[in-house]
Amino acid sequence: METAVILPARNEEAGVLLALESLAAQSAPPDLIVIVVNNSSDRTEEFAHRFADRPGVPHTVVFNLPDNPHKKAGALNHGIHWLHSAVGGLAATAKYLLIMDADTSLHPKFLERARNVMASDRRLGGLSATCHGRTGLWKNLWQRYLLGMQIMEYGRYARGRYRFGIHSMSGAGSFYRTEALLSILRWRGEVFWEDHANLVEDYETTLALKEVGWKVTANQNCIAYTDLMPTLRELIGQRERWGRGTVDTLRRRGWTRHTWFSITSMVLGFVGFLYTLGWLAVWTGVIANTGFVLDPVWLCLVAFWIVYAAFRTRHLGWKGVLVDVLMLPGLVFSTVRAYWFISSVVKSYATRVSTWK
Repeated sequence: METAVILPARNEEAGVLLALESLAAQSAPPDLIVIVVNNSSDRTEEFAHRFADRPGVPHTVVFNLPDNPHKKAGALNHGIHWLHSAVGGLAATAKYLLIMDADTSLHPKFLERARNVMASDRRLGGLSATCHGRTGLWKNLWQRYLLGMQIMEYGRYARGRYRFGIHSMSGAGSFYRTEALLSILRWRGEVFWEDHANLVEDYETTLALKEVGWKVTANQNCIAYTDLMPTLRELIGQRERWGRGTVDTLRRRGWTRHTWFSITSMVLGFVGFLYTLGWLAVWTGVIANTGFVLDPVWLCLVAFWIVYAAFRTRHLGWKGVLVDVLMLPGLVFSTVRAYWFISSVVKSYATRVSTWK
């Protein structure tokens, strides 16, 4: 086979058919889709079988793991070991393997473009999707703000990662050379590390790929559209898991040529947060003592930020530019970002990881 797909799905009855239909609609469809229904209590398995039984769709196999202790990593490894058990092993079964979330849909040319990128460099072991948040899902003004800020966040991050390198393969959509995954499998017996303390299986596997000598990249034209968090509580929970999982992984590996940039970025981000707090405290104290005075230096800084904000979000359209130029919406969201960043670091050092779903 040229391309196989593994799609883990836990309680995804609302979105799994959208994900599968986006695979069936590809300009270069996959040869095989493996759906691993993982600890589900809803109708995800039923919908998966309904898709598999439809005529004209790629060949689809459905597994159900009702009591999988290793969660998403275990579901992914189950699909990989099943493929690897075929005659000749994993690399002989399929040339490429796409792993995608069940709450994600792909651009119709994703697989075609991903194959072209991978064919351009034999040293590439993984290609990450460029993720965009789905629009039009809000029900009120607060959700419109919260989801809109996430859409802008995804858009800025996507533009930066394909230009300057990637921190982690995206769980929403990652396209692997099976030969690269086989090298990890031979090294440690499993591609995705099975441990309840591994909160970010995609990032840990990204580091593993680099450690065994493969390159990873992202491409702006390999697009995945993914669900966003509709409430502040869900958003903070998601980002604390990502952030805490990243810190835990970096602490386990220590300072290496594959981790130094991430460690340095996090330290600088923490220093920048402390500096901002100090600057605001001093500025507030000055205003309290002398009153508000228009400082030319301050006005110049504000003017620079407005121009810079408009420049960096121009690819998101005029609405994105307007939100960044207004500054206040971004500052509020940055405060929330600072909270989950600090709490992630503190929890990594101060609390144990409980078993997560």
